[in-house]
Amino acid sequence: MSDHAEQNNHNGPARLKDIPGTSGWPILGNTLQVLNNPEKFNKEMVATYGQIFRSNSFFQNSVNLQGPDANEFVLMDKGKNFSSEKGWGPWLEKLFPRGLMLMDFDHHKAHRHIMAAAFKTGPMKGYMERLNDEIPLRIQAWGEKKNFEFYPAIKQLSLELATSVFLGLENGPETNKVNTALTDMVQAAIGIVRVPIPGSMMYKGVKGRQFMVDFLARLIPERRNKPGDDIFTQLCQAQDEEGNCFTDQEIIDHMIFLWMAAHDTITSSVTTMVYELGRHTDWQDKLVAEIASLSLNDDRLPYEKMNDLVLTEYCFKEALRMNPPVPGMPRRTVREVEFGGYRIPANTIVSINPVATHRDPSIWDSPEKFDPMRFSPEGGVKQRHRYAWIPFGGGAHMCLGLHFAYMQAKVIMAHLLPHYRIELPEGYSTKFQIMPLIKPLDGLPVTLTSRNG
Repeated sequence: MSDHAEQNNHNGPARLKDIPGTSGWPILGNTLQVLNNPEKFNKEMVATYGQIFRSNSFFQNSVNLQGPDANEFVLMDKGKNFSSEKGWGPWLEKLFPRGLMLMDFDHHKAHRHIMAAAFKTGPMKGYMERLNDEIPLRIQAWGEKKNFEFYPAIKQLSLELATSVFLGLENGPETNKVNTALTDMVQAAIGIVRVPIPGSMMYKGVKGRQFMVDFLARLIPERRNKPGDDIFTQLCQAQDEEGNCFTDQEIIDHMIFLWMAAHDTITSSVTTMVYELGRHTDWQDKLVAEIASLSLNDDRLPYEKMNDLVLTEYCFKEALRMNPPVPGMPRRTVREVEFGGYRIPANTIVSINPVATHRDPSIWDSPEKFDPMRFSPEGGVKQRHRYAWIPFGGGAHMCLGLHFAYMQAKVIMAHLLPHYRIELPEGYSTKFQIMPLIKPLDGLPVTLTSRNG
């Protein structure tokens, strides 16, 4: 099944077959191996071919680059050699077209510049007020339930927060339809069938997108002229210094992408954080003490005190290290490039692997261990390669909402931990699926025990 490449040389145009790797099975390539256990497949490929190898999955040949230097080379993209749009396109173009991640170079820069207005300090303070308003009742409901699966619970919470913070709407009858639509779209992104044939995941995903388009289009005219502190209204009214703003279709495309990104990534990352805090109760106590030191009023975390939750941030960063929500970051070469002694042809999918980097024992001591102090000055954070930790990407495509993610995680913990101790079943451990987004296979059963007796 494998076919080793001949020695790479610099005579004539670069050829994909000159890069070591395997084309896998006929037609399917390595797709089934990647879907079944992407981490195992990657480790086997690195062991066999090295940190640069080619493979074939989802009917696409690709070159896989491993490690912090590779991450920096691709994400910083100093020569504008890599297209994010054409990299993500085969997976997302039917589902999330024209989202910020599917734009390149000057076009991407212009849209990002307008969109940045929605993530400045003023709007962010408004989002934080909404989070402080919405989260307590949901957490109280968890406490009353006491025993439940955390992953679906935080998924529902993050959806409801997205409805409020992103759209400025109360949760209503269409909330479940929105949840279903977004779930179908994400699942379709890794469906083997890449055309919307009735009954396929792609068909359900495309139908989900159409629902979201119609849903948002009805709301735009009013939001363009009505004040509001939600992200949707901010995008409807966002302008750059020259007065450029988004069209209706651009607002819809950006909102669908932002909604998906924020909803699913916070679900994944907070689930990992809760799992590790349940396994390491000493860290729960540390975070409770840190939150108590802020003397919060009704647990409301003010925007000005968010950065005071230093240990909480370390824990969140460590959760993102252990389980980066986006397991792969593809690009497509717009011209021939060279890296690590290999020449990669133009029009080639190139993928970097946050999971492999984040779990590499040559970079992180005991990477399987939950150790938030890795991100402290004492833990050597400043000496570590700046692209050894890339849950939010990097370079021009660094996640625009990363500060919103920190804010959301901290507000959740500020309302949860002072009132409830997170407990896991005795002797419990779980496994996380990696694709399309990291989540526990069993939903993560937890018990919330009141700290007030």
